[in-house]
Amino acid sequence: MEPSSYTAEPGLYQIRVEGQLDPGWATWFDELTISNGERGEATLQGLVRDKAALHGLLAKIRDLGLPLISVNRIEQSRSSARESE
Repeated sequence: MEPSSYTAEPGLYQIRVEGQLDPGWATWFDELTISNGERGEATLQGLVRDKAALHGLLAKIRDLGLPLISVNRIEQSRSSARESE
């Protein structure tokens, strides 16, 4: 991804980590939805307001010692993006 393609606008993200997380951690992770997979990994998903918030989430994951599997920005249709604002 080229630096010019980064955006400061809110975006929907999906972050996968190794390990299981109690859904109660959602508050600490800026209200992202937490779901645990059968393979021992957790998915955090939701709206992230900007790059600084994304880096903050990644720092929390690092501080908990959870191995990061992936970080994906999920493309929304224009109508879905307007509804979430």
